[in-house]
Amino acid sequence: MTDISDEELGRIVTSVVRATLGISASPTTTPSPLPAPKASGSNTVALGADHGGYRLKELLADHLAKAGFTIVDCGTSSEEAVDYPDFAAEVARKVAAGEAWRGIVVDGAGIGSCMVANKIPGIRAAMCHDHATAVNSRQHNDANVLTLGAGLIGDALARQIVDVWLATEFAGGRHTRRVEKIMALQSNPRKAE
Repeated sequence: MTDISDEELGRIVTSVVRATLGISASPTTTPSPLPAPKASGSNTVALGADHGGYRLKELLADHLAKAGFTIVDCGTSSEEAVDYPDFAAEVARKVAAGEAWRGIVVDGAGIGSCMVANKIPGIRAAMCHDHATAVNSRQHNDANVLTLGAGLIGDALARQIVDVWLATEFAGGRHTRRVEKIMALQSNPRKAE
C-alpha cells in the first residue's frame, strides 16, 4: 500500500469527482487563499462539531484564528459521544441571530448537520466535499453555514474547502431571485410553487 498525503488524496478525489460530473478545470487550479476578515462584523465564525468532527473542528479553529477570524466555539469539547443536532443547531442559531458572520459544522459525514442547520430560519447550509461545491454553494446559493464530513475528507482538503468557501462572494444577479425563493419556503412552503 502506498502512503499519500491528505492533500494529494484530496486532489485525486476532486479530479475523479470533476471527471464523473463532467466539470473541466485546469489541474493546476488551486483554491483561493483564506481571506482576511473584511470588517468587524464579518470576522466571526461559529464552529461546532459532534464527537466524530471534534478533532477537525479544533484544527479548523486554529487555522481560522491564525488568519484573524474570531471563533465562537459551539462545542463539543471532546471525542465523547454526543448528538450532532445539538451542535449544528447552535451554530445555525448563532448565524441566524447575527452573532456570527458564517458557521461551520463538522460531523462524520456532514449530511445530518446540514439537515439540522437548514431547519433554522434564515440558514442556507451546504455540505461541501471539494473546491467546486464550496464555490458553487457561495456563488449561487449564498450559503451561510458550511457542513463537512470529517470521515470523508482529510485535513488539508478541509482547510482548502473552508478557505475557498469563506473567500467566495455571492454572485447575485439571477441567483438572487432563486435564493429569495429558497428563503420564502421557510415561511410558506407553497410560496415557491
